[in-house]
Amino acid sequence: MSLTASLLHLSPKLSTQFLHGSSTPLSPLSKPTSSLSFPTLQRHSFLPPVRALKYLQGRVVCSTSDKTVAVEVTRLAPHPKYKRRVRKKKKYQAHDPENQFQVGDVVQLEKSRPISKTKTFIAVPLPAKNVKSKSGEEDASKELGITLESQQV
Repeated sequence: MSLTASLLHLSPKLSTQFLHGSSTPLSPLSKPTSSLSFPTLQRHSFLPPVRALKYLQGRVVCSTSDKTVAVEVTRLAPHPKYKRRVRKKKKYQAHDPENQFQVGDVVQLEKSRPISKTKTFIAVPLPAKNVKSKSGEEDASKELGITLESQQV
């Protein structure tokens, strides 16, 4: 008994062009699923999504134009000669439909179709981070339910 006959005997549904040498079509494969789940950001309904989305994060440096903000993005890149990481800054024009951002706000830039000659990003507010308060002793005493020695009289 040949190897192909034994394979067909074990699984009769297994028939490919490689076993028979004929041009039988391959069965459609299901798409692989990933166990990793990335956080999805809120998409804006007025613009269609772009296939390869690129996210940048920066600080608003100018908001005087109507529905446009200038965002400065800082990244670290190695110096070509000295190989030390140096800060590189670049300014992008981003769409701000409600004029909600002021100078100094930290925003996330979401890639979109070109809105104008220079605007290809949409400014999106960053999700709030879990920031600990400066009074860490007070939080610790509330969690434990006991007073600390520094708070006792």
